[in-house]
Amino acid sequence: MSGGATDLWGQWQKHGAQGLSGAQALATELDRITREGAIASPVTTNRGLFARLRYLNTRPGRQVLTQHGVSTRLLRSWQRGAHPSRPKLEAVDRAYQERRKNNLVRSGTLKRLLDNEGRGRRIEIYPVDQATVPEQYRRANLSERSVQARYVWDDMVDAWGKGDMGTLDEIWDDIITDLDSDYAAYAYVGAIGIGA
Repeated sequence: MSGGATDLWGQWQKHGAQGLSGAQALATELDRITREGAIASPVTTNRGLFARLRYLNTRPGRQVLTQHGVSTRLLRSWQRGAHPSRPKLEAVDRAYQERRKNNLVRSGTLKRLLDNEGRGRRIEIYPVDQATVPEQYRRANLSERSVQARYVWDDMVDAWGKGDMGTLDEIWDDIITDLDSDYAAYAYVGAIGIGA
């Protein structure tokens, strides 16, 4: 892959800087945003398990469950009172998260939230952690930054929904070019926050 933000700061971890690529940070933050409004009860409780199973009680939902190793026979045994194993509970939760993510992308709900009627959303950018980097190798003048991102949300949500990190990397590159001449220092970050 070339042409994205990850090409901007080679060997950024060479002396111990801690962080992640902007693309990874975008994906992580979109995951966090979509957890809001999700089923709050843990899958390890009956309430949480059966709420997820109700959400997945559609043909596409059952297909996702099957892909994660939860068969119709197994579901029937749970309804009769059998207790699911920890790995099967985790499989149900992964199926739920995957299906919910797909529904949020397909419905356009997440895109509308982030586009904010054309106003976009502010992204807070926290630089990589250089605490363990020897002083002579530290990148100077890294501070928290903020940028108002517009017109990237549809493509970002589509790429996130597909797990397309290459496109997320290109989008991150577009976002950070608005910072200033030192924007390459934000190709990798400690974290980001999207005001949504």
